[in-house]
Amino acid sequence: MSTPASKTTACAALSVLLASCTVGPNFNRPSASVPPHWNGAQGIIEQPAVSSAVPERWWQSFQDPLLDSLIARGVGSNLDLRVSLLRLDEARVARGMAAAGAWPTLSADASYARNRFSDTTFNGALFNVFPKVHIAGAPALELPNPYNQYQLAGSASWEIDLFGRLRRSVESAEAQIQVSSEDQHAVLLSLLADVAQSYLDLRGAQARRAIAQENLATLDDLLNLTQQRRAAGMTTELDVANAAAEDASTRASLPTYELQITQDVHELSMLLGAEPEALRAELQAAAPIPPPPPQVPIGLPSELARRRPDIRQAEASLHAATAQIGVDIGALFPKLTLTASGGFQSEQLGSLAEWASRFASFGPALDMPVFDRGRWLSVRLDRLKQQEAALSYQRTVLNALREVEDAIAAYGADQARRAGLDEAVRHNRDALAVARQRYQSGVSDFINVLDAERTLQQNQLSMVESTTAVASDLVRLYRALGGGWEEGSASAASRS
Repeated sequence: MSTPASKTTACAALSVLLASCTVGPNFNRPSASVPPHWNGAQGIIEQPAVSSAVPERWWQSFQDPLLDSLIARGVGSNLDLRVSLLRLDEARVARGMAAAGAWPTLSADASYARNRFSDTTFNGALFNVFPKVHIAGAPALELPNPYNQYQLAGSASWEIDLFGRLRRSVESAEAQIQVSSEDQHAVLLSLLADVAQSYLDLRGAQARRAIAQENLATLDDLLNLTQQRRAAGMTTELDVANAAAEDASTRASLPTYELQITQDVHELSMLLGAEPEALRAELQAAAPIPPPPPQVPIGLPSELARRRPDIRQAEASLHAATAQIGVDIGALFPKLTLTASGGFQSEQLGSLAEWASRFASFGPALDMPVFDRGRWLSVRLDRLKQQEAALSYQRTVLNALREVEDAIAAYGADQARRAGLDEAVRHNRDALAVARQRYQSGVSDFINVLDAERTLQQNQLSMVESTTAVASDLVRLYRALGGGWEEGSASAASRS
């Protein structure tokens, strides 16, 4: 025969067993299928090795103090980054709200009411007919109508998480924190790349403007020379018109470069959370395009899932979707709630605190869902969302691999193009010098000089565009690799 102590022990053991039960699938981290090495990196990028990890502060490889300063200020003042940090705080608060469901709820209230029964109802008629009830040996019982009621009370409620519904809710909320955290990392990574990209575009536009101004000065000299030769009867009016047209065409290109410079200044100011012209004085002076480093470490493809914020965010979203299945499955099981209430209640304020005025109630409540098709469909919907999140993870990994390979290919192609253009510009300078010498000697036509000048200018501009493209390709590569947000996220860049 079981004793009361043994029954109590058995009940406690059963409660612990039920409390440890968590319904729904457990999350298993997905494995990303990636190649062992990057395919297009041979000869142009440092091959993956133990020491070739992606640098966290990759922008410092350009060795431009102003770029470092712009990035540090952007990390401290960019509005999109500040919004992402607020969203991360919101996710943490939401996790606290989910965890609060596992704690008891307590409440207290004090009330006063003046009540009156209707005379045309049974209770009201009873109160009017028997205003006082006398029972032998007992004090008179008054039944006033209307009457006062004073009350001081408290109540408590506690849901016992028998099947882990609340624990799955907390797990899902924690995964959402990770989603928001990776979103903040993605915003930071984009900020670093956007600042570097805009800065490189600015320096490229300034270099193109300088080339146009240099060529314009050369064309002005050539126009003066042609006019002098026309006055001496050594050339025709056609040569003067051609020289003037080439001069005017080059002069007309200057506003285009000025517009690009202005737009880049405005873009950088916005990224730093300032008004459009805030950086004009600081960036107005032209400077060379920062060259990329001779070696570019890119790490291994297997590190991509650890570094890319969007891959980590997709994994966290899959985790949240998996935990949500357990939340809705838990809603199909019985819910046990312990409730208690008590306090003091009296018709007279003076007797409210008396022991005889107390009231109390305590007891468990078991909610057992019998049939609710909507809840079953919610579980099916959650499973479909989990499958969608799993496919989204795979798609994100494939897209990341494509972006890295594209960036590597672009970096190599633009490096080869820059080398070819550099050689072409050297030959164009030699050809222009020969053409001008032959024209001044009267051996060659003026059209040859204009062709040589035009070709040199076009290749010089292409050379600047190619130099800018090589540096920009490196920024895109580091963005694709997911570099530049670790070491405490925003604080890493701000310390640079």
